[in-house]
Amino acid sequence: MVGFYNYTVILTYVGVVSAVLGIGLAMYGHTSMAVVCLMVSGFCDLFDGTIARTRKRTVSEMKFGIQIDSLADLICFGVLPAAIGFSIGLTHWYETAALIVYVLAALIRLAYYNVTEDELEFNENAKRVYYDGLPVTTVAILIPLIYTLRPVMKNGFLLLYALCLVATAVAFLLKVKVRKLGMKGMIAAAFCGLAVLALLIVGWNCVAV
Repeated sequence: MVGFYNYTVILTYVGVVSAVLGIGLAMYGHTSMAVVCLMVSGFCDLFDGTIARTRKRTVSEMKFGIQIDSLADLICFGVLPAAIGFSIGLTHWYETAALIVYVLAALIRLAYYNVTEDELEFNENAKRVYYDGLPVTTVAILIPLIYTLRPVMKNGFLLLYALCLVATAVAFLLKVKVRKLGMKGMIAAAFCGLAVLALLIVGWNCVAV
């Protein structure tokens, strides 16, 4: 069988499974659950690199890890947010254009990351300290946070979501330095995710009432 199969990639695959489920749920109108799937994918991505570094890997395994992680990110944080946008009603041509621009920006940003990561790891033998542009994984918290406003914004929410995607797409490609999270930062991000999930649950209860 082609590929590499060990525990270092399991969490990445779990994130992809969650994203595919989220895309399916979004297409059937279960948008809130799709947003939860996005958050699950974000949690998986947050710690998959840490798990991968616990095993001594060959150069081929490390390069495979870089590629598979970015391909997974495209599905989780590129396609899934666009599917959520389509699910909530972004269907006019200009809204569809916003979805397309977002996915393309995520694709370009991830491809650029792969090139620079390969140069750092295997040519310069250095570790990444800063990202160029906003990491695509940021949307795992940003999109759910925006989604908590849906019950109170009504019609204006569609415009907000579309503008958020366009602004995020621009941030993906801007040549700015964003510091990579350490372990403390990742734990803080995980707790932020839990706080946003709590806000989502409160919003669902308010709608139900």
